[in-house]
Amino acid sequence: MDVEGEAARVLAELRALADPVRAEREKRYLKSDFVHIGVTVPVLRKVAVQAVKAKPARDELLGLSQVLWDVTDEGCPVHEARMAAIEVLVKRAALLEPRDMRTAERLVRDSASWVYVDNLAERIVGALVVRYPDLAKVLDAWVADPYMWIRRTAVLALLPGVRTGNPDLERISRFGDAVIGEREFFIRKALGWVLREHSKKDPSWVVQWVEPRLDTISGVTLREAVRRLPEEDAARLRKAS
Repeated sequence: MDVEGEAARVLAELRALADPVRAEREKRYLKSDFVHIGVTVPVLRKVAVQAVKAKPARDELLGLSQVLWDVTDEGCPVHEARMAAIEVLVKRAALLEPRDMRTAERLVRDSASWVYVDNLAERIVGALVVRYPDLAKVLDAWVADPYMWIRRTAVLALLPGVRTGNPDLERISRFGDAVIGEREFFIRKALGWVLREHSKKDPSWVVQWVEPRLDTISGVTLREAVRRLPEEDAARLRKAS
């Protein structure tokens, strides 16, 4: 693969699809300091994954992602280029190895928005943990990290296990207790999402976890946690909170 050439092609195609009105609207919505081109996610994904349609080598994949991530316009990162960097990794996540948790961590630490972090957390970090369960030990450190987006990543990385029918209930419980007092909205929301997702398959576990913590659980977390519970249980938990 010509890594630089593919990155240039992706960027050129994205620029050709520029929608200044969408770019400005999206920039405001995300409260972003980055340059925005104005391309929808489905279109962006189609352009990006074309670069890895022919299965690249792992080092080529990582190199392409890094080149796209580092794209700037007048010294400012380009939103769509960073999104494309994540999409190529997601498309070929099966090529990634345990050591690539360091790459994922570096990208998360260089992020400042859920729009980048959430895909990295679920579809890269979480996918690696599903394939290599011992990597969950990394999350044990991340859930107490000073950087809020690393903590969110630790929590959201538990989602793939839930969705594939192999939930790490010990970590869901332990991480939940670790972040239940968080004041950060994005952490509270992340915990709620994990509980909500698990409630689709095991509502009784979620009820039993939430109920004794009603005096400390945030409203944001509770609203998400009860969203898919049987209405009788959800109503009782809401009323008792």
